[in-house]
Amino acid sequence: MEKQNNCQVDLQDHDIQDSSRRSFLKQSGLITAVALTPATALKAADEHIDEKLAGALEKMPLRMEVNGKPYKLSVEPRSTLLDILREQLDLTGTKKGCDHGQCGACTIHVDGTRVNSCLTLGVMVNGKKVTTIEGLAKGDDLHPMQEAFLKHDGFQCGYCTPGQIMSAVACIKEGHANSEGEIREYMSGNICRCGAYPNIVNAILEVKNGGQAV
Repeated sequence: MEKQNNCQVDLQDHDIQDSSRRSFLKQSGLITAVALTPATALKAADEHIDEKLAGALEKMPLRMEVNGKPYKLSVEPRSTLLDILREQLDLTGTKKGCDHGQCGACTIHVDGTRVNSCLTLGVMVNGKKVTTIEGLAKGDDLHPMQEAFLKHDGFQCGYCTPGQIMSAVACIKEGHANSEGEIREYMSGNICRCGAYPNIVNAILEVKNGGQAV
């Protein structure tokens, strides 16, 4: 009889533990769901308004000059410059690679300085001048760096090429193209998975040594 009672107590303890475990998992799942829910959705749920309207209320004005053309936009504070260029301005020459600032495919110039546009919020460039790969050429006349990349076959698949060229132009302007070793060091933030590095270096050296305007 005592053994049976002990068994019943053990079963009750087991049920209590299972119940506690289930409650913990449910609470953890709820907390995670809330944490991953976009702020606009939470705001809409809290204020009982449409999520799209909530998103519109959060947008901020953005004025910038892109490739010599002025733009007046309305953007979300969390939107990256890369996404704004590609999705709102249809300037798809700037590529989305790793989206973590590690490959350099999204490199552009902001007020003449190269930046990774995937790590740059759009609101950070308000009132500034942005140059993308589309803004280097003058009509049908290619930029000297673009011509050098073609001449030296500085690409294969071409996906990283826009970022490579933008960094290459900046590399010379920054004064970091005085030797092959220096070029490799200051171009190291741009990854070419096809391995066209020697040709890229040759292209940069030609533009630098030729004294062509960048």
